[in-house]
Amino acid sequence: MEMNTTSPQAVAARIRMAMPKLTPTEARVVEVMTSMTDMDESTSLRDVANDADVSDAMVVKIAKKLGFLGFRDIRAGLVSYNRSDSAALFHELSPDDDTGQIIEKVFRTSVQALEETMAIINVDTFERAADLLANARHRDFYGIGGSAQIARDVAHKFLRIGLRVNAHDDVHMMLISASLLGPDDVVLAFSHSGSTSAVTEPVELARRNGARTIAITNYEDSPLAIAADIALCATARGSALLSENAAARIAQLNILDALFVAVTNHDVEAARASLDRTMEAISGKRVQ
Repeated sequence: MEMNTTSPQAVAARIRMAMPKLTPTEARVVEVMTSMTDMDESTSLRDVANDADVSDAMVVKIAKKLGFLGFRDIRAGLVSYNRSDSAALFHELSPDDDTGQIIEKVFRTSVQALEETMAIINVDTFERAADLLANARHRDFYGIGGSAQIARDVAHKFLRIGLRVNAHDDVHMMLISASLLGPDDVVLAFSHSGSTSAVTEPVELARRNGARTIAITNYEDSPLAIAADIALCATARGSALLSENAAARIAQLNILDALFVAVTNHDVEAARASLDRTMEAISGKRVQ
């Protein structure tokens, strides 16, 4: 698939999502290119190849593997990104940072993740996911560890508007769930890496049984994304002190909040009625 270089934010996100499919040598070359913040239109293929200690042909091959047309295309994308506001947001965290710097850098990392994730979301794919969730008979959410927390958060939101969801964080329960689902049911699966077999295997089983499957992950070529009917990707740049998981979680939650609103819009009156009833049910438990 050719890279869309019209959005500077999408360039870095697409490169980052493609990294898992690269060999160690290819990944090193990409790291050399992305670290060349002084790259401009005069930067030659030979310059990059020399810095990375590889052949010109290798650089071109990697550019095409990432979805670009060639070296000039990836150079244009990186130059555009390096000049963007999104690139300026990121600053590496350091153990020497004071409290003010820590706050600023962590917040900026999350803002960057949100901007880049928004740039790569496919609206048609998003609408398909919202339609499936709105019209499903059963909605089962799968996630392990931190992803399970996101699954439960979204399940809570859906229940508030009258849409029942089962959130599973145990592989046995996921497999049992998947074995019972059918064509009118939907699985929403969460995995940052997209390589967690405990989540991917139940998704594959659910799909074999006819259920529709949606993946929320960080990598579009991951096993989970490939196994699902639909993949919605969140992307974030990591650091030694703040892993990409942390910022990507913020981006995932925003994708899911947008899905929640889109599902609600399928029947606003019913959603409002259910929300009123659930709010009334818990009103007596609120601290005055």
